[in-house]
Amino acid sequence: MDQQMISGFAPAPVAARMENHGASMLKVAMQSGQDLFARTGSMVAYEGFVQYEPNPPAVRQMASQWLTGEGAPLMRCSGDGLLYLADYGANVVCINLGGDALSVNGTNLLAFDAHLQWGVERVKGIAKFAGQGLFNVGVSGTGWVALTSRGTPIVVDCGRGEDETYVDPDALVAWSSGLKVKGKRSFKASSLIGRGSGEAYQLGFSGQGFVVVQPSEDSTDRLRARG
Repeated sequence: MDQQMISGFAPAPVAARMENHGASMLKVAMQSGQDLFARTGSMVAYEGFVQYEPNPPAVRQMASQWLTGEGAPLMRCSGDGLLYLADYGANVVCINLGGDALSVNGTNLLAFDAHLQWGVERVKGIAKFAGQGLFNVGVSGTGWVALTSRGTPIVVDCGRGEDETYVDPDALVAWSSGLKVKGKRSFKASSLIGRGSGEAYQLGFSGQGFVVVQPSEDSTDRLRARG
């Protein structure tokens, strides 16, 4: 076998706790005492000694609120080595929180440091939108979070001007928890925005922070991701 042909796919030396390996794979540097929560079934490979605990107690306490309440979609990972995660070829976005807080659609949450504060939270103003669940996952503190996106995402900085940013709810991945959120209903744009019944719904964001938006607004993506 020609080693030069495959050398370009070898993992790069570890430079951070979480890194991308290509667009659709996450590499996590695991160390003893630095556990990780990851989406159940997302492990594609690992090096070293890594253990997995599906449905750990911290997750079971919130299982009834997570998305549809059908189960706990997280496993606890611990050990030493390199862990590789993926979610059906979705793009992976790594975020290093520095005392910040994120509100994440549960279907887009791939992994996060276990020492971060987190919990299932009701999203105000979103329940009335077609196809949306009532809950997101709030993650805060100092540490790493990995998100998935159905395609290459855009990260919109809402603090660059006074104008509000409006997003199709089905395309939302995550946003800074400090942003103000409000709903907007549009009739004239219903044939151009969203894929619902005769109305278009958007969520408006204002304040200091960012919004992560994926180039997909098909609700079947979310259903498939729930697994």
